[in-house]
Amino acid sequence: MKIYVIRHGETTGDVEDRFGGSYDDHLTEKGKSQLQQTATSLIGKNIEIILSSPLIRARESVEIINGQIAVPVEIIDGLRERHYGVLTGLTKVVAKERFPEVVESHKDPLYTDPEGESYEDFNARVISTFKDISARKYKTVAIVSHGGPIKTIYRFIGKELNRQLGDGEILELEI
Repeated sequence: MKIYVIRHGETTGDVEDRFGGSYDDHLTEKGKSQLQQTATSLIGKNIEIILSSPLIRARESVEIINGQIAVPVEIIDGLRERHYGVLTGLTKVVAKERFPEVVESHKDPLYTDPEGESYEDFNARVISTFKDISARKYKTVAIVSHGGPIKTIYRFIGKELNRQLGDGEILELEI
């Protein structure tokens, strides 16, 4: 199976310097433009289905892509970003004022923010979802998700992404 793994475009949360995670924000105009370019590059790739995170930024990205390739779409909860608990959706300035010790501890990806999803639970959710996707009978699929789940998928298949993923970036896997 060939899998095109796609990160959503730039969001309002990116511009506002917010802690992301599993909260809903929208694509910016720049993000929409990025996804137009992404969509154009997917034409002719024989994608049979798009599997997407349920978060708004991913679904808006899918709408733009699907405007070019017109295939079925399935929303999969297991592709959503990790829930960061008390920091989720806060600007980094406000978060540092309210929860300075949590912001400092958050730098360790294995740390679980108060009310957040543990790294272990997040990892297990994403890997289970990816295994389910990999077992499907498609030849070519697209996954639209977020940096955290994409990096988790790559670690699971024995690859490492030691960099920030670009907005609207496409990674190609063969499994």
